Order: sequence, then structure tokens, then C-alpha cells
Amino acid sequence: MFTDHGPIVAVNANASNPHYEPTQEQHLPILAGDVVLLDMWARLAEPADNVYYDITWTGFAGIAAPGEVVNVFSVVAGARDAAIGTVQRAVSGNQPIAGYQVDDAARGYITERGFSEYFVHRTGHSIGQDVHGTGANMDNLETHDVRPLIARTCFSVEPGIYLPKFGIRSEVNMYVGVTEAIVTGEKQQSLVAIL
Repeated sequence: MFTDHGPIVAVNANASNPHYEPTQEQHLPILAGDVVLLDMWARLAEPADNVYYDITWTGFAGIAAPGEVVNVFSVVAGARDAAIGTVQRAVSGNQPIAGYQVDDAARGYITERGFSEYFVHRTGHSIGQDVHGTGANMDNLETHDVRPLIARTCFSVEPGIYLPKFGIRSEVNMYVGVTEAIVTGEKQQSLVAIL
């Protein structure tokens, strides 16, 4: 496997920084009762033109997460699934869809549930031979990306809610074919229990 830099392993408030990297001053051990976010990406090293796989999963260090954490995960997973469904309906119906429309689907779901101020980044990015590719981004926050999703391309869907105490993100990758769009790996359905 090849990657150009290491994964994100973030705990509690550090998981509320979408691009967290540990430093000497800002890091936390994983303890019982913590929310843990893992974001990792890599591709096969050979041949060199392989495409990246980029995912984020979240968990709780304990048997049962508090209701607030479970609720936020449920909202994030629902937003992820709303974006996925929006893409799949457009592609199977042979309808054009732009990156901003995918972002709107996820962002609308989160907004309807009262967490809009805590979704502070785009919904996803193009994926190719670089983990952040040059195609359409799923974005109507940082930019208004009007570029269409085109056949035979990949991108991430990764909505998140970043509260002061903890952050939750769920990231999957999608591949757009000619007549269908698919999620290329497993979708996280519940928090991982870290025991």
C-alpha cells in the first residue's frame, strides 16, 4: 500500500477538527468513554496508476455510547445516505448532477435536524490517483461546485458534525458508472465499540 501521509486518529474534541493532526501540544490518549474518529486513505503501490480508497469510521471506547453520541452518529449516517441516494437516483435516471447538489442533499439533512452550524466542510472530494483528485467536489460550502459527476469517476461522501466535545464523520467512496453509481466499500451502520 502507498499513502502520502498518515491517517487521522482523533479523540473527543480533537475529532471536531476535520483535519486534525497530533502535535506535542495537542493530543489525547484513548480512554474509556471517549469518542474516536479514524480517517485513513491509501492505494496499492503498484501499478502506480491505482486509485485511492479513503474512509472514515467512528467509535466509542466502551460498551454503550451515550445517547447524544448515538444521535449525532445517526444524523451523520442519514446525511451520508441522503447524498448517496441523490447520486444513485440521478445516475440511474440518466439525469445530470453536479457536486453542489450532492452537498445540498447531505447538508439539508443535517440542517433539518438542527446541526447546520456544526457541519463545517464540504461533503466530499474527487478521488483518483491522488487522494484529493481533480474532478468535481461535493461542495456548496467552500465553493459552489457546478462541475457534473461524470461516468467512470470516484469521489468521497463524508458529512460530519463537529460539536465542541466530540466530532463524528462517516466517509464512503462512490464510483459513478454509465447507468449506476455504487458505494465501493462497506457503509458504517453503527458506532464501533472499542473495548
